[in-house]
Amino acid sequence: MRMSAAAALCFAPPPALSADAIGALASSCLRREVETWPKPGLVSHVDNGSHADMDAAMLRRSATVLRPFFAALAAAGAEGASMGRLRAIGIAAEAEMLSATGGVNTHRGAIFGLGLLCAAAGLEDPGGETLGAAVGRRFGRVIAEGPHSHGAKAGRLYGARGARGEAMAGFPSVYDIGAPALAEGRRLAPDDPEAPRVQAIFALIAAVTDTNILHRGGAEGLAFAQQRAESFLRRGGVGAPDWRTVGVRIHAEFVARRLSPGGSADLLAMSLFVHEFENLI
Repeated sequence: MRMSAAAALCFAPPPALSADAIGALASSCLRREVETWPKPGLVSHVDNGSHADMDAAMLRRSATVLRPFFAALAAAGAEGASMGRLRAIGIAAEAEMLSATGGVNTHRGAIFGLGLLCAAAGLEDPGGETLGAAVGRRFGRVIAEGPHSHGAKAGRLYGARGARGEAMAGFPSVYDIGAPALAEGRRLAPDDPEAPRVQAIFALIAAVTDTNILHRGGAEGLAFAQQRAESFLRRGGVGAPDWRTVGVRIHAEFVARRLSPGGSADLLAMSLFVHEFENLI
């Protein structure tokens, strides 16, 4: 049926996701990161990896309490809020996280990176940009002037991009590594919903200068982690018939060295978020 001229003038594309829906999606991506195994050195629903201070239940609780803050960040983004306002919401989110976890830092990096992506997702008119590009354009300069962390110190010592560098550059590790690896994992193992996430975490560990690994293991630990993740991918990743066995063995090697690629875990959650959000709208 042809649309009348009057109807055509009133026609509009489907509305963007609501702030609440964006917050729910972000929280879901954090929970799915937890429900991924094997994941070298990281907490999962199977074990605590290299961490004595946290478990899957704590991470799930953290993801749940952060949901309204991610929604608030999306709403603030829709209103064109300044970085100062976004930081205030992030500080409140961090306080709630620490209250829920008894003082354990479960998702500080995700509050920053995923929170900025939520703010970009709230924009009514993204102008055809990716979420990452919108973050870099709107907030890159202010992010560069923000407070420093041990990740920033590692960046100066080893040339690591870190969370701030990722955001300033539009999250290249998400768009160039994480999201493509999710798609590759689906191609390699179309009947296993967990496999794409495993493919993505190994791809991220292999390619990213993870400041959490640098903080724990220095340059030697980073080189080991990247080499072992790359070996998993060279064998065919989740397309290899014994990929779980190999992944579990590498996980045990990370745990023995107390290595934890927490930056890559945050990037996995962000990759899930942008992959799903940018295919929904």
